[in-house]
Amino acid sequence: MKADLRETAPQPVAIAGASKPSDRASIRRSNLGLVLRLLRDSGPRSRSRIAADTGLPKPTITGLVSELADLGLVTESREERLGSIGRPGLTVEIDGRAFCGIGAEICVDYLCVVALTLRGDEVFQSRLPLDVRAAGPEAVLDALAGLIREALAAVEGSGARCIGVTVAAPGVVDLAEGIARYAPNIGWSDVAVFDGLRRRLGPQAPAFGLENDAKLGAVAEYLRVSDPEIHDMLYVSGEVGIGGGIISGGGLLRGSAGYSGEIGHMPLDPGGHPCVCGRTGCWETMIGLSALLREAADAQDPVQDPSRDLEARLADIAQRAAAGDERTLAALAGVAEGLALGLSLLIDVLNPRLVVLGGYFAQLGDYLIDEVRAGVLERVMAPNAGGCEIALSSLGFTSSARGGAYLALDRVYQDPSGVAGSS
Repeated sequence: MKADLRETAPQPVAIAGASKPSDRASIRRSNLGLVLRLLRDSGPRSRSRIAADTGLPKPTITGLVSELADLGLVTESREERLGSIGRPGLTVEIDGRAFCGIGAEICVDYLCVVALTLRGDEVFQSRLPLDVRAAGPEAVLDALAGLIREALAAVEGSGARCIGVTVAAPGVVDLAEGIARYAPNIGWSDVAVFDGLRRRLGPQAPAFGLENDAKLGAVAEYLRVSDPEIHDMLYVSGEVGIGGGIISGGGLLRGSAGYSGEIGHMPLDPGGHPCVCGRTGCWETMIGLSALLREAADAQDPVQDPSRDLEARLADIAQRAAAGDERTLAALAGVAEGLALGLSLLIDVLNPRLVVLGGYFAQLGDYLIDEVRAGVLERVMAPNAGGCEIALSSLGFTSSARGGAYLALDRVYQDPSGVAGSS
């Protein structure tokens, strides 16, 4: 069961923060968003229960629910029996089939685009294997624009309207200007993502947003978990680069300048391998995908070929591990040891209730998770690792793109009538 609204005050995807109503119209907009977010975070419920959860009068809730229904954002259908006696009430739940958000991820080895409805139903998903660093920004934006066009066509074909597109990019991003400022793993510096996509998509281009890929992965994982006991979570991406998305008190932690989560560049092995950031021995040189492949296979091995689909390459690694290949098993053991080392430090600092391992960590999780959990229990200072659980993502390589779609849809939750009511 999802958490009561009063238990989860900070909304996980409300990056811009809550609105501050100053007149009757803005108060109503704020209350519409309050009800819609309650249904998102706490699940379907009756009008009377919505009134109790929000503290708003029942007549006010009746008006708000009716307006949300007129906007196509909620529906009343299933009956909810309120105890053993009394008349059953209709249950209000998120509808929003007419509204979609699109998330588009730029990763080292692939591009991924996902379109989701307001209630999380998938309308479109596509992943394109691509050596992003070798291709260069212009070719990458060409390919990404093509995938976004396909997603927009799928959304339109479903009878829905696209609310916006959020691009997930690695490294440091400028949210306001839509610029990938510094992404060393793909060799990008000051790449104007928004401008490039708008030029390619033309005057009918949707509204764009930009965010760090690991932060968006954390958003998707947090909404998937939706556990009333979990408000503090760390998501660790398992790609060539290692990023972190931090949920603190139910909200996405961005830091004073938005740069939080660059955990892959913690210098944990000063005498180790050089990192693309210019330093030596960063955590990602120990546990990133490149580190695994370096230890598990020769340079000419097919698993090193970035033109192949990443999941297929990782399936080859898993098959070798299952067959008992000593080199593969040793490489996985080294990743597990490095993961446990870095996670224990992060758990000591952040004390999360949950750590979710994404990307390739999840796909090869059967060979990693037990050793990682044991290593963390051994190293973390707090008893029982401070109550922290470590789990594998079930979203595969779509976490960041899904988080982007959710963030695009967050505009509806912040101003339902303004966004859904606009043509």
